[in-house]
Amino acid sequence: MEKQNNIISVKNIEKTYSLGDIKVKALRRISLDIQEGEFLIITGRNGSGKSTLLRQIGLLDWPNRGEIYIDGQEMTHLQKKKRRKVRHEKIGYIFQEYALIPELNAIENVMLPAMLIEPTKVCKPRAIKLLEKVGLKERLKHRPKQMSGGEQQKVAIARSLINNPKILFADEPTANLDSIAAHGVLEVFEKLNNEGHTIVMISHEDEEKKYASRIIELRDGNIL
Repeated sequence: MEKQNNIISVKNIEKTYSLGDIKVKALRRISLDIQEGEFLIITGRNGSGKSTLLRQIGLLDWPNRGEIYIDGQEMTHLQKKKRRKVRHEKIGYIFQEYALIPELNAIENVMLPAMLIEPTKVCKPRAIKLLEKVGLKERLKHRPKQMSGGEQQKVAIARSLINNPKILFADEPTANLDSIAAHGVLEVFEKLNNEGHTIVMISHEDEEKKYASRIIELRDGNIL
């Protein structure tokens, strides 16, 4: 039997938020393994803990208890600087609201994460290639307000790829798009997954589940 290669392992993580005197348990001792090359979709009702889970394993937030392993390396006890390095090198994150900078054009938005460590002459050609890869060859100099929602989300996907991460996290990336634009974005994800990227995506839409190699459902902070 072939040994599974888990690129992400989550061990008994818990996350509790404080709302005044009220404690809200968003995640309840969740354990989960994600194999390299999977296209995992996380589904569930609003308030079930989907985005909270994604933020923990995407290293944007931190659990109160439990352990998270990325590519075999335990993250829980890493210093913030080392954890930031792992996130920068191995993880791309796509948000529902695109999170583009309005004053920058498509190339500049995509380049931004790489410019922290590389000169413009190095990362600009890579940004252009990524925009062409997601179908935006004719939109290189356009700013976000000059693009449709689907085009903006493709810019966000290209930006998430600028440091060549192994893992892409997407928090309801098609929620603000019409069906045609959503289909275009999902085709990009499918192509990236076929190229070897591990994708973990939150979705409410039944028609999007066909893209997944595995689906998990959350309810009240637990995996069903």
